[in-house]
Amino acid sequence: MFAFTYHRPSSVRKAAALAASVADGKLLAGGHTLIPTLKQRLAAPGDVIDLGGIPDLAGIELRGRTLSIGAMTRHAEVAASPVVKEAVPALAYLAGLIGDPAVRNRGTIGGSIANNDPSADYPAACLGLGATIITSQRRIEADDFFTGLFETALEPGEIITRIAFPAVKKAAYVKFANPASRYAMVGVFAAKRTADIRVAVTGASQSGVFRWTEAEEALKKRFAGRSLDGLSLPADDMISDLHGSGEYRAHLVGVIAQRAVEAAAG
Repeated sequence: MFAFTYHRPSSVRKAAALAASVADGKLLAGGHTLIPTLKQRLAAPGDVIDLGGIPDLAGIELRGRTLSIGAMTRHAEVAASPVVKEAVPALAYLAGLIGDPAVRNRGTIGGSIANNDPSADYPAACLGLGATIITSQRRIEADDFFTGLFETALEPGEIITRIAFPAVKKAAYVKFANPASRYAMVGVFAAKRTADIRVAVTGASQSGVFRWTEAEEALKKRFAGRSLDGLSLPADDMISDLHGSGEYRAHLVGVIAQRAVEAAAG
């Protein structure tokens, strides 16, 4: 890898100041994307700012009807947390499906959301639950946060500090995983909270995570899997690779969405 200067700030304020003062710095959370990229010499930042030394960025708590999770909280912690299992069981289940034990004990929720990989699981949970991403500068609704493939609304130097999820019981996540990487070839997060029905899809679209609004409208009449009978998505925007064609993924979205709704309704 190329040489860089390593920083390990002790507070969000210091990390934000460092990020603002360097021209081409990179923030390091779990490191599952950045470190391989550095090793392959595909990136050459002059500075790497490690967020692992900031205790305020980790932790899980329930504040009223809002589940608050620190950005540096590990996937394994989310999966095992009694607080998460009580407030949003589907989110704990989702975290337990990510990668393998080594990945879950290193990767962070904030890093996954900031990276916005088109096949990552957490972006679907954020959109499906109507989460709020809290940063060092502002609060961003999930609907406004994910802007495209590996793209978010984060400004240079802006740091995710926490993610706030509404407590929801009627929600489920189902994914069809690549057997090798365990990334979602298609993952669907379905949730119903009073009149707010959301169906978020990851792993399928070339544009990244998205809400399937046609499915949401159909589910307003009846929140049941069969309400999605006959609905389909165009294959043109679907990812097509050696693991599956766009047509295959478009078909999978319908199948997995029905299973997610059935699991949430049940």
